[in-house]
Amino acid sequence: MEHVRQAFNRFATEYDTHREVIIPEMRQFYAAAVWAMESPVPQPEILDLGAGTGLLSAFLLQKYPDARLTLVDIAGDMLDMARKRFAGRPETRFIDADYRHSAFGGPYDIVCSALSIHHLETEDKRQLFKRIYAVLKPGGVFVNADQADGETAYFRKRYLDYWNEFLAGGPMNGEQHALILKRMDLDENEKLSDQLAWLREAGFSDVDVVYRNRTFVVTVARNE
Repeated sequence: MEHVRQAFNRFATEYDTHREVIIPEMRQFYAAAVWAMESPVPQPEILDLGAGTGLLSAFLLQKYPDARLTLVDIAGDMLDMARKRFAGRPETRFIDADYRHSAFGGPYDIVCSALSIHHLETEDKRQLFKRIYAVLKPGGVFVNADQADGETAYFRKRYLDYWNEFLAGGPMNGEQHALILKRMDLDENEKLSDQLAWLREAGFSDVDVVYRNRTFVVTVARNE
C-alpha cells in the first residue's frame, strides 16, 4: 500500500475540489451513503476507514452532528486536511495507519468508507469485511461507497467508456484527464456480486445495494 499512500499524499490539497469533476453524480453518491447510515442513537460511534480529508464524515455530520468520529487513513497529508476540517471538534480521533493491520477499537454503531477499499487486494478485502463485522454493535451498519468492476468484460468496457466521456465533458484539460486515468493503476476493483457475497460470508445478515451508477456503488450491510 506504500504506492497508494504516496499517491494520495501528492494530491491531498486538491482532493475535495476534484471530487465533483471526477465522480459522476457525486452529490447523489455521497447522499446515498449518508442515507444508508442508520443509527438507533443520536450520538453514534462512527469509524471512517480510508477517511482521507474527512469528506464523507463531513457529510455524515449533517445527519448526526453529535456523532463521535474516528478517522483512519494511511496518507498522513490527507489526514492533516481532515484535522483542519474538524479543528472545532476536539473529540474527533485520527489514526494515521494502514487499516488492513491497525486496531479499530470500538465497538461502533456505524463503520463507513468512501472510495478507499477498492485499492486493497482481494483477500485483504475479504478479511477486512470480517474485521468490520466484529467491531460493529448489534444492529450496526457498514456502508461502503466505492467502485465495482463490471460483471463481464463487456460491462467493464462500457463503464470505463462512460467515465471517460464524463471526464472529457468536464473542465479538466487533456493532461489532467490523463493523470486521473493513470490513477486507475492503483485500483483493484472487484465485481459487485463478489463484494456482496463476501459481506454475507463475513456474517452480515442484511446486505444490499442502495446506489449504483456504473462503476460507482454504495453497499450497506447490517449486523443483527
